[in-house]
Amino acid sequence: MAKRKFLFYTRSLAGGGGAERVWAMLASHFASTGDEVILAVDGAGDQAGPIDPAVNVEILPPGNRAQIAALAALLRRFRPDVALSALSGNATKLALARLWARSSVPLVVSFHGFEEYRTGKLSAAAYYGMPILTKSCSRIVCVSDTLRAVMIDRWGAEADKTVRIYNPVPILPAVIDTATLAARPPEIVAVGRLSREKGFDDLIRAFARVTHRDATLTIAGEGSERAALEALAGAEGVAGRVRFAGFTDPAPLYARARLCAIPSRTEAFGMVAVEALAAGLPVVSTRCAGPREILDGGRYGTLVPVGDVAAMAGAIDEALDHPGDPAPRIERAQHFSSETGFAAWAALLDGILRKG
Repeated sequence: MAKRKFLFYTRSLAGGGGAERVWAMLASHFASTGDEVILAVDGAGDQAGPIDPAVNVEILPPGNRAQIAALAALLRRFRPDVALSALSGNATKLALARLWARSSVPLVVSFHGFEEYRTGKLSAAAYYGMPILTKSCSRIVCVSDTLRAVMIDRWGAEADKTVRIYNPVPILPAVIDTATLAARPPEIVAVGRLSREKGFDDLIRAFARVTHRDATLTIAGEGSERAALEALAGAEGVAGRVRFAGFTDPAPLYARARLCAIPSRTEAFGMVAVEALAAGLPVVSTRCAGPREILDGGRYGTLVPVGDVAAMAGAIDEALDHPGDPAPRIERAQHFSSETGFAAWAALLDGILRKG
């Protein structure tokens, strides 16, 4: 196959969210297979993970107008076969840059959340302007079936252009059996950005109601809510049993925990759910879209109503008592592996390029 040229564009190299991680992974994958790839980002930040050295990283100048102009210049100079954006504000800027450059490059825009339209004017423009955006795109990619339905039914995305591709998740399946898992200390792990939508305040309140008084909770991640969450742990009387691990590789945490909790108020996908399943852990999650799909409606984990602290506490107690067989969970995680995701993205791009 001839070498293709792809432009991937997202917010930053930092690991603050799943979209940035996915875009770095996809750019690295296609570069490693011989394609010419540029990864354009609005800011460098602290790189979340390795990026293939074959990827040409372009840091755009600060300011929305300057970034749109830089993208337009990049489209004219690089002349990619396909240009792709992750996150709604970046979709708006890439679409405007395409107009500015007078380019006919096929656009693929990827949406990763239900409420990104609340995060700024450019993000809102992608949602409220969807009837216009959808006509300029070759494909709109959503990270869950529920998000795809919402983008079509609420926001006006064209159904035949809008597809679901689950985020690719790097998976190293654990080797663990039922007895070994049950023998672990009653440690609960939770991973994510410390922001309101992740619901860690509900988790701390639920943890304070868990009857296993020897249980511990480790929360990995950073964010604006950290100080408030630390204060809440103190107010709930569990500060001595709650550890804030900061931004760190969660793999060692999964390897020693007996349970993973996901208390999110909204979650379009939920890479943590896949990572926890791959580690063989039982998962207690709120019934938001992404984890609900990953856990197959509760077949591979326990789902509780969003914000129901008592239900989450009871489910955590039950899972600590009976963590169950890791094998079906490990097998389920393979449905969301990086290999599966890369194949879906390759098929999508091949289809676009075959149509010319």
